[in-house]
Amino acid sequence: MISVVIPTLNAESGLIPTLAALVPAAVDGIVREVIVADGGSTDGTAKIADEAGAAFITERGGRGAQLAAGAQVATAPWLLFLHADTVLDPGWEREASAFMYEVDTGKRPPAAGAFRFALDDRGFGPRVLERLVALRCALFRLPYGDQGLLVPKFLYEEVGGFHPHPIMEDVDLVRRLKRRRIAMLQVRAVTDAQRFKERGYMRRSIRNLSCLTLYFLGVSTARIARVYP
Repeated sequence: MISVVIPTLNAESGLIPTLAALVPAAVDGIVREVIVADGGSTDGTAKIADEAGAAFITERGGRGAQLAAGAQVATAPWLLFLHADTVLDPGWEREASAFMYEVDTGKRPPAAGAFRFALDDRGFGPRVLERLVALRCALFRLPYGDQGLLVPKFLYEEVGGFHPHPIMEDVDLVRRLKRRRIAMLQVRAVTDAQRFKERGYMRRSIRNLSCLTLYFLGVSTARIARVYP
């Protein structure tokens, strides 16, 4: 069974479809609980979480700290970290269940699974970006947080869990898991493209690549966050 951890900050616009996509898995008993780890929202995020039956906790230390706080109170043997503006395609629970079964029965070594990145926008830009992300994941097994991360709780704890970084918390965890323990699932995780539309696909992609480069060069996440807020 899965505990879903969703970090939020004024996320009311996207949270409802994100939670709705989890309902079939909850009905089937695959999702045991949903934990909304909030960073101090002033909109209707808390009300939406309450009406959906999700647990609601508050952690103001940034997304890394929010994810860590959610994982700490989770009770299921598997954790699914999911952004509040990401919607899993129908049937995701079937592929997730097959993956978890293989790990739990020893048919494959302990590993974490990430979903296929997609954007809810039409046109050339989003399709190019999706292909580039797929290439990055194929070559380096380096999914970002907007692809979701399904991981056994014991493995999550073994590598030290999320660190309270203000940025790059997802890359930091995946890097510690190491490439051989990352599996790429085929179901799509469809993310709201609004931030790409606002800044432009090229500009946003360059920003993300710059952050990644600085991180691998050893620049502190606090400094990266100041340069690329």
